[in-house]
Amino acid sequence: MTFVSRLTMAAALALAVPAALSAPAVAQALSASVGKPLQEASNLAKAGNLAAATARVNAARSAASTATERRKVAEMAAFVHTKAGRWAAAAQELESIGAPASQLAPLYYRAGQLDKAVALGKKTGGVQGQTIVAQSYFRQGNFKGASEVYQNLIKQHGAREGWLQSLANAQYKMDDKKGYLATTERLIKIDPSPARWRALLVDMKGAQMPREAKLALFELMEQTGNITKPEDYQEYAKLAIVANQPALAKRVLEGGMKSGAIAPTDTMNVKLLEAAAKRAATAAAGVSKLPKDGAGQLQAGHVAFGAGDYAKAASLYGAAAKAGGATADQAKILAGISQLRSGNRSAASATFKSIPEAGGYGGVAGLWSLYTSTSAA
Repeated sequence: MTFVSRLTMAAALALAVPAALSAPAVAQALSASVGKPLQEASNLAKAGNLAAATARVNAARSAASTATERRKVAEMAAFVHTKAGRWAAAAQELESIGAPASQLAPLYYRAGQLDKAVALGKKTGGVQGQTIVAQSYFRQGNFKGASEVYQNLIKQHGAREGWLQSLANAQYKMDDKKGYLATTERLIKIDPSPARWRALLVDMKGAQMPREAKLALFELMEQTGNITKPEDYQEYAKLAIVANQPALAKRVLEGGMKSGAIAPTDTMNVKLLEAAAKRAATAAAGVSKLPKDGAGQLQAGHVAFGAGDYAKAASLYGAAAKAGGATADQAKILAGISQLRSGNRSAASATFKSIPEAGGYGGVAGLWSLYTSTSAA
């Protein structure tokens, strides 16, 4: 899927499974030949001496003669196995004494025995059981099944952030663009933080798109507080210069230097700023000589945009878009950004939505539309 990046915050699925079982209590009714080695096994496992703990469990198992003793041995063996990360062995010990599905399902999930985890998760039911089923489906590549379970959980128990993240990840894997964006919008309404937007924007830089679309992506990264690294400032500025927006490049570099994010003494930054300033001055001086066709209006819009005169830029870009041609979608997305920054949110929303989804600007326009609908007025 190329329209947006993977939700990195959902790449690791969260499951409330303990790192290890709690140490079982050693019943006083056990014989000394069973109770003593089990207590020793518990202490050794807690101390991290798992080989010795396993040996003491085996000693107790050899001496166990009653159902109660065999149960306690199996419980302690499962405890030691979980401390060692032997999830399947722990599950098998507990299964041998009739442990409930709710205890077995998480262990088989961690063991990677996903068919068993699904079956036991369904038997467990509730939030825990459904979550195990959904995550097992995801790991099996059954993204449709995972999506359906997460949707049921959200419907039954409300839109928890973790479920929305996992649902969006499943929808991404399914190439369900409409569902993914709808879920992401719900996530951003819960938390419109830079970190949340970063999950949508940063990895997308590597996607194939027109140069000017990538520049619009950098605009949104800046808008959401995600231009922070020196290399991002430099790439942003280089894109702007090559895309005939030197005034924008100048503003970006000056802003980065003022904030301390990039060094004003760095040779690369100094050269970029000099080139941007020179080209910006030339562009501003020649704006009155530009033709009144679409290309001329687009260039005039760049000058106004770089100067921060967004109302004027919106008008010029709007005229360039109406002129049609190969740059119409570029003009539209810049018109939408200008409208938003000049305070005309409703017009910006309509402009972003008018950009065809299938075109090279569709993905970035969709993200700008999402930002417009979720950011503070």
